[in-house]
Amino acid sequence: MEAVLLCGGLGTRLRSVVSDRPKPLADIGGKAFMEYVTDQLVQQGIRDIVFAVGYKGQMVEDYFGDGSRFGFRAAYSYEEEPLGTGGAIRHALPKLRGDRAYVLNADTYYKIDFTRLERCMDHAHASMALFTREVPDISRYGEVKSERQLLCSWNEKSDAARPGEINGGIYLIRRELLESMPEGKASLEHDWIPQWLSQGVRIATELSDAYFIDIGVPESYRRFREDVAAGRVGEDIS
Repeated sequence: MEAVLLCGGLGTRLRSVVSDRPKPLADIGGKAFMEYVTDQLVQQGIRDIVFAVGYKGQMVEDYFGDGSRFGFRAAYSYEEEPLGTGGAIRHALPKLRGDRAYVLNADTYYKIDFTRLERCMDHAHASMALFTREVPDISRYGEVKSERQLLCSWNEKSDAARPGEINGGIYLIRRELLESMPEGKASLEHDWIPQWLSQGVRIATELSDAYFIDIGVPESYRRFREDVAAGRVGEDIS
């Protein structure tokens, strides 16, 4: 299996505490945040990783190199201008060899068994599968809804600070679905997934209550550093 790590964003919300590097390279206990993500992938046998890079992307390649020091094979897909998450995935497609690939937001850590998505996708005969997560406050995110493990409502915004289910930022996508999208700037979350839903594409969902954090804001970044220091980010997966 292969994975694409989306790490080309500008990270503007985190700039006040991480200003000298791409957000996924933020220092956590002496190593880059994204290394915690790649460690997870390697532990689960996913050892071909494509880094979809943009802002200060050379720093990502300088850190990981060919990946051998970290136990995987690395490739890099550079965008010359911001392509959005969807455009970055499509741009990375020539670097992929298999018939499906994992796609992860490189600023999110979800301590989970990725292979559950493979079983979920196959069981639902779906073209895509994604993890969801229940959180106490959906106001920072968009809410998602599923019926019988198939996505039926996506990224609904709410100003209400209430519990709900959100996108976990880990996807498994079949190659033919990626090939169906035109090249160019696009958002996976705001363009592709809504379009696929409207076209009747089967998108399976897998809910988990495993440890989850998105370091996109200073408060979350500090919390992850504290969790690592306290040993709350361990080897076990759910």
